[in-house]
Amino acid sequence: MSTPAQLPFEQTNVLRLAPGLRTLQAQGTVHRVRTAEGLDAWLVTGHSQVAQLLDDDRLSRSHPDPEAAKDGGAALLAGLLGGFATDHARLRALLEPHFSPERMLALRPYVEKVTGRLLDGLAERKPPVDLRQALALSLPIQVMCEWLGVPQEDKDQFGSWTQDAANVGDPVRSKQGLGGLFGYCRQLVADKRQNPGDDVISRICATEGIDDNEVIGLTALLLFGGYETTVARIGTCVLLLLSDPEQWQALLDDPGLVPGAVEETLRRSMPNPHNGGMPRYAVTDFEIGGVTIRTGDFVLLNIIAANHDEAVFVGPGRVDVTRDTSGSLAFGYGAHHCVGAALARMQLQVVLTQLVARFPTMRPAVGVEELRLRHDTLIGGLVQLPVTW
Repeated sequence: MSTPAQLPFEQTNVLRLAPGLRTLQAQGTVHRVRTAEGLDAWLVTGHSQVAQLLDDDRLSRSHPDPEAAKDGGAALLAGLLGGFATDHARLRALLEPHFSPERMLALRPYVEKVTGRLLDGLAERKPPVDLRQALALSLPIQVMCEWLGVPQEDKDQFGSWTQDAANVGDPVRSKQGLGGLFGYCRQLVADKRQNPGDDVISRICATEGIDDNEVIGLTALLLFGGYETTVARIGTCVLLLLSDPEQWQALLDDPGLVPGAVEETLRRSMPNPHNGGMPRYAVTDFEIGGVTIRTGDFVLLNIIAANHDEAVFVGPGRVDVTRDTSGSLAFGYGAHHCVGAALARMQLQVVLTQLVARFPTMRPAVGVEELRLRHDTLIGGLVQLPVTW
């Protein structure tokens, strides 16, 4: 058996698939790798195999021996997901109505107002300005607070906890972040029980048969999943378009292409310095991609690589805002398609629509080679995004 490839692969360009990952993908769809923590794993890079396994009950989110992974990123996710992993269908059904088209339509004017206000502040500054700091960090947390029913005056503390919780380089800080987040959510749920409002937490609390611990877990999950990921996606989606003058011009010529641009940049976005994937554990023996997976094996489903599979996307490394992206796995697949996809899409559409209208000459203020990815967080994303106009 060949020596396992060592993760992470060097990410030489924040907008490109890591060369080592691209080389591996060209050799097949399922690969033996060793994680940065020294764990042996299977890395799945083929589109059809990743799609199949994202919606396959032969894999579980839960480690068969939680103690064995207590310091890894997978353990952090498992701790946060809690009952969501074990009672997925019921809790997912509970959340889905809150992401309905009607709810998103009602929330959109607020997103547009906050985005406009943040861009007003941007316009008053002398470029270059860090767009991540000026827009990407601020918008998602304000939207999450409004939508969930969290007082806006608590947003900075809230954002700090979620960032700390996502920190993979400092386990102590991560646990403190989770502790602060869960403690706050516990008090918030108690307050909503006493004084309900027109918000997601109040409506979940009013659902028959759900207990406080489940509401607390779902609130923390929504915050964690909806904040850090959206911050990262705003940065990379905007950068992909600003770095391609032809595609940016296409949006200037026809703003109706914005929804397609969102889907295409989501397919291409989220460069992750860890080069791993969605962590899963085999609950039985099975074969996929000509490889036998054994019970208990650690499996990483690499969505980024899958979205660069040339068998599905022609010229996958190129941005094309008119591309058919129906095969994109940016938000997962099947029963495990991200429940919050509509909220993320809507925010990105508002951001791109307003940026194109108000800053048509915007462009990166530094070369892509100068940009760096965040290594201290599970999600990745850009350290900063300096822009000028």
